[in-house]
Amino acid sequence: MFMSRFRRPVRSLLRPGLLCLLLGWSSAWAQTAAVEAPAATGYPAQPIRLVLPTPAGGATDVWARVIAERLGQVLGQTVLVDNRPGAGGTLAAEFVARAPADGYILLAGDVGTYALYPQLHRTPAYDPVRDYAPVTLTARQWLVLAVPRESALASVPALLAQARERPGALRYGSPGVGSPQHLAMELLQQRAGIQLAHRPYRAGAQLTAAMLAGELDLAFLDLPSALPHLRSGWLRGLALVAPQRLPYLPELPTLEESGLAGFEAQVWQGLVAPAGTPAAVVSRLNAAYARVCAEPAVQRRLAMIGIELTPGSPQAFKELQQAEAARWGQLIRALDLRLD
Repeated sequence: MFMSRFRRPVRSLLRPGLLCLLLGWSSAWAQTAAVEAPAATGYPAQPIRLVLPTPAGGATDVWARVIAERLGQVLGQTVLVDNRPGAGGTLAAEFVARAPADGYILLAGDVGTYALYPQLHRTPAYDPVRDYAPVTLTARQWLVLAVPRESALASVPALLAQARERPGALRYGSPGVGSPQHLAMELLQQRAGIQLAHRPYRAGAQLTAAMLAGELDLAFLDLPSALPHLRSGWLRGLALVAPQRLPYLPELPTLEESGLAGFEAQVWQGLVAPAGTPAAVVSRLNAAYARVCAEPAVQRRLAMIGIELTPGSPQAFKELQQAEAARWGQLIRALDLRLD
């Protein structure tokens, strides 16, 4: 019925959405001057492998391939993107944790990889603190509280009012139990005093398709997944989980503007090497990434993808990881969430 009625438009929208990922927007990091690190003797002397815990074709994959091309030119060696999805990102994380500590195999994970994973498993297969040397924060993706275009929900206050009137009636989706999107919605329920029904999916693409088909009432979507459909009108954004409105979505209010002050949730990403990687190699990679992020051509190619480039020091990465692990760990324990 509704699903079959819109099946064809959903497929046609999902593919063109990815084409929007290569349009341009200006990043604040365009004004950041890269400072060259002390040279790591002889590094790099062979191609570098950038391992992703996500499949090819998504926003993170597009980001990685744009960055890898220019990073390879800056470093003087090819940077290969190696997609290793599976087991919620664990396959890729374990592979890099056990790789030689020479800077030639790197992991581009996210908040789930580095902060949520050890909180969700009683016997984790890797330790994100012990097993890696942080290189740099790479990017972040804001979350959008979205509804299908046919939804009668017109605002966050309207959503909250209906949820309070009919506890458990509204259905929300996530790309899996323990995902950043799932935990963000659990936090919203806790903060707003409401009860929603959760429908987990196996990946972000399935979640987005379910939203487009009208199978769900609402969801937190990462901005790269939501943006093409917000622009096309197939989805409507109720609020952005960010400190301020975005210049390319000026009509979308923040969640704080919508009445939920102090609500924070984002999908941040970072680059790590195996523990024990020489400090000079880490510094070389850190400086090279900052230099790439400062280039207007890179910014234009990543524009409108909904990803904000966030190069920083290894110490800044470590501090954010610790803070996020503590913050989300408290919620995970309160919910008694475990994946093993």
